[in-house]
Amino acid sequence: MGGTWTGAGKGFSVSRETLEFQAETRQLLHLMVHSIYSNKDIFLRELISNASDALDKVRLESLINKDLQVDTSDLHIAIEVDKDKRTLTVRDNGVGMTHEEVVSLIGTIAKSGTAELLRKLRETPEGAAQDLIGQFGVGFYSTFMVADRVTLVTRKAGESQGTFWESTGEGTYEIESLDEAPQGTSVTLHLKPEDREDQLFDYTADWKIREVVKRFSDFIAWPIRMGGEDQPLNSMKALWARRRSEVSDDEYHEFYKHVSHDWTDPLETIHMKGEGTFEYEALLFVPSRAPLDLFARDGKRGVQLYVKRVFIMDDCEALIPRYLRFVKGVVDAHDLSLNVSREILQQDRHIQVVRRRLVKKVLSTLKDIKAADAEKYGTFWTEFGRVFKEGMLEDPDNREQLLDLTLVPSTAAESTSLREYVERMKDGQKDIYYMTGESRAKVEHSPHLEAFLAKGYEVLILTDPVDEMWVEQVPEFDGKPLQSVAKGKVDLGESETSAEQAADFAPLLSWLGEKLGEDVKEVRLSTRLTSSATCIVGDEHDITPTLEKMYRAMGQELPHTKRILELNPVHPLVTGLRAAHEAGADDPGLGEAAELLYGMALLAEGGDLADPPRFTRLLADRLARSL
Repeated sequence: MGGTWTGAGKGFSVSRETLEFQAETRQLLHLMVHSIYSNKDIFLRELISNASDALDKVRLESLINKDLQVDTSDLHIAIEVDKDKRTLTVRDNGVGMTHEEVVSLIGTIAKSGTAELLRKLRETPEGAAQDLIGQFGVGFYSTFMVADRVTLVTRKAGESQGTFWESTGEGTYEIESLDEAPQGTSVTLHLKPEDREDQLFDYTADWKIREVVKRFSDFIAWPIRMGGEDQPLNSMKALWARRRSEVSDDEYHEFYKHVSHDWTDPLETIHMKGEGTFEYEALLFVPSRAPLDLFARDGKRGVQLYVKRVFIMDDCEALIPRYLRFVKGVVDAHDLSLNVSREILQQDRHIQVVRRRLVKKVLSTLKDIKAADAEKYGTFWTEFGRVFKEGMLEDPDNREQLLDLTLVPSTAAESTSLREYVERMKDGQKDIYYMTGESRAKVEHSPHLEAFLAKGYEVLILTDPVDEMWVEQVPEFDGKPLQSVAKGKVDLGESETSAEQAADFAPLLSWLGEKLGEDVKEVRLSTRLTSSATCIVGDEHDITPTLEKMYRAMGQELPHTKRILELNPVHPLVTGLRAAHEAGADDPGLGEAAELLYGMALLAEGGDLADPPRFTRLLADRLARSL
């Protein structure tokens, strides 16, 4: 349908179409419109942050592209209020958006994890849901908390045609192409009817706008003007360029929320300055909780890069390694070119120096937290430990420090450091014992642990997928080798099998080795079993079944790794099998018993049977004959 829309004193010829929001966007809008939030002020912070980003980008574009027809003489953010019409407008003269960008950025939530966000929003108690908005970068939709209709007018810098967008947040939006529009973006909120009983949320009041801007956006680098005033509402001071003594914790926290789009305070603030041949300032933050996209393939990582206060790029991966991708903040380098590319950054010697210093500072800060506040460090580890352990694979130069900062559960503690484990080691114990598995429960009930627990040895319990890989790359800690309890032979001092036992079981072991030759490389007596009949172990340098399965899932072709079947020489099942073998090795039932024995060992460690129906049939037949 066609029509005419008038704004900013100009008439625009338009051709309007009505489109539907993406299904998940509609669900999100419904939740936000019909939920109660304890702090509605966040909508204004989000709009100002978006405007600030747009101004950063247009300034950078104008510096790089000299042919771009754009006016950057007075870049600013304007806030206008019409009390009679109950409208609030946030306007910028930044980079703006094309028609296609409006549809993709506002009509669709084009990010992974949408379903997870919706689930969390539904499960979150009333009054706390705003804490989830920023985790997903959907702050624009928070405008519908206070407005029953939102209008947007935008024009991309350097282009002649603009775009008009409008929605009530009920499932559809209207979008039009404009013959004319001011450069940048203006968002007009048609505020909901006034709540005379709650004047704290009167967004037509000058004092309220000033208070929100000062509290949330004082650090924004661009002037934020109210109405026709020339004096900005914000101080426009770059926090990273100020002395730490001049900045309050509240200012740091609000700046963190601006750069991270998280609405909770950070766990820790890191303010540093590099001097010498390459000068830079950095303001980094360790969040207090993990974002929803922490493990998403397209999840954001890295900090913002500025050059002499000029914004260059978001998510500068060259400055922060992947295992510290949760760190947020700003790095302002003094001696880089404004048109520096991501590819150039990867090779730049100065950037590599800055990266090493940032990593060193983050790790030393975490070390200080661990030493001073166990509860605070426990929060960090709960949220980011799985990511942090990736550093053992990615950053060998800092591996010792990473190991010192690592916390893992064990058979003796819910959480322990490796150094604490070493301090508790038994007299004469040479190795740090560990076991990997899918869950703590499965590891604790594994037959591999029996002799260790019986003799009072502590075993680390490693259940994260990354644990399977990093323990293969870390030979030792503090001079103590890391030893899997499910690999190699075990020497616990008093558990050696006697020569007499070895001789008694030799015929059975040889026969089992032949019968199970397609599945195992060896059958031997065990020194790690006390109550179970059998278990399967790997050779010292064998790949684990879990790791083998992970590589196959990634498309890598690997030969099947045969492992070792161990028997408990004092278990009635094993002694009975030996007696039956001595009585008649040709009995076909013995071959079935061997299959069952191997299958039991696989199931006990959580492995997969090659032929579950056959195993079930053999077991059922055995049970039937015994009844």
